[in-house]
This record gives sequence, C-alpha cells and structure tokens, in this order.
Amino acid sequence: MARIAGVNVPDKKRIPIAMTYVHGIGRTTAFKICDKLGIDVQMRMGDASEEILNQIRTEIEKSGLLIEGDLRRDTLLNIKRLTDMKCYRGVRHRNGLPVRGQRTKTNARTRKGPAKPIAGKKQAPAK
Repeated sequence: MARIAGVNVPDKKRIPIAMTYVHGIGRTTAFKICDKLGIDVQMRMGDASEEILNQIRTEIEKSGLLIEGDLRRDTLLNIKRLTDMKCYRGVRHRNGLPVRGQRTKTNARTRKGPAKPIAGKKQAPAK
C-alpha cells in the first residue's frame, strides 16, 4: 500500500480515486493534481512508481491544502469558536440539532438520534 500524507491508500484503485482517501482531497482536487503532474488518470495506484508517488506528495505539500489532522483541527476549532460565542449556529451544534436550517419536526434523525418515546403519552383507543 502506498502512503500519502500519512494515509494508506488502496493499490487497486485508480490514482485520483485513491487520493480521495486522504481527508481534505476530493475528486476535483485529485484530478487537478493528476492533470498538473501529467499523470494518467487510468493508472492504478499499485502500478505507480515511487517517483510518481513522490511527485504527488510534494504537489500536495506545495499546494498549501489543509489535509488530515490540520483540517480536522481547523474544523473543530471553528465549531468550538461558534459554541463559545453562543451564536445560533453554536447553540445548534451544542444541542446536536441541524445547523443549516433544515426542518426538525419530522426528519433530522441523523443529528437527533433515534426517536425516544414520550412518557405518559397514550395511544388513542381503536374503534
């Protein structure tokens, strides 16, 4: 397995797709890096020489992208800043509710977690 930015990327996948295993590099960025370096996008990561891998590593470092730990830390600090300010978005983060204006009456189960039964609520008798 090849290592890029401290992440083991799969050998059997194409180079741009394998690069997306690094947190902070998506498909668009991966294809741009391949175009800039002149790497064939059909080549598999396992077939790439050590020279190509070194070119990819240096291009990622040189591009100034926030990746892996730095990006995760930056994201957490931004959320912490919002919660410390007690602004609307920070309160929503703290309460575990959707932050970007989604409805919560019926959906939002991903953020709210599984539905909890309400104590004391009786079902209507069947007719």
